[in-house]
Amino acid sequence: MTPFRERKQSNERDTAGVGYQLKKTVVLVGMMGAGKTAVGTALARALNVAFRDSDHELEAAANRTIAEIFSRDGETFFRAKESQVIDRLLQAEPGILSTGGGAFLAARNRKAISHHGVSVWLNADVRLLWSRVRHKDTRPLLRTADPFATLQKIFDERVPLYQKADLSVQSDARYSIDDMVGRVIEVLLTRPDVLTRK
Repeated sequence: MTPFRERKQSNERDTAGVGYQLKKTVVLVGMMGAGKTAVGTALARALNVAFRDSDHELEAAANRTIAEIFSRDGETFFRAKESQVIDRLLQAEPGILSTGGGAFLAARNRKAISHHGVSVWLNADVRLLWSRVRHKDTRPLLRTADPFATLQKIFDERVPLYQKADLSVQSDARYSIDDMVGRVIEVLLTRPDVLTRK
């Protein structure tokens, strides 16, 4: 199964030609494999704003991969640095920010995100997530004897916290990236303090 269907030639949710004003940074939260980077990149393009990725920023600052940071310094160190990076990125011009799957679990991060931006949970079920992450070796938390069982456990633990997000969008294997972008824009437009049409 491919992570997302190819971009469709025409889309009833197509946002081309529509001008938007983004007033706060949109922080995409959710599980690994939920599509935060793919949807976030396309969403930033649709809204004509910058896309930022907290994991990429952290890797650049540390000059190491996330997996290497976990291995060498441990998760506690990683989470502290992750919070610092998120705080810094929230101070930038409004844009789209993709966060690591565990970032929203910290009360400190949730508070900062709600104060400076708006959180959007990309809600994908565990089977869809598994179809997207099972062939990747870039997920340190899934380096276990039974990675699917580990993913299910992480999912069960994290969903109650993801449910605290300001907004949510249901993901589905049938949705293309453009479909998801359209759905995110629709929910953002319910918050005129975040997004308005020009």
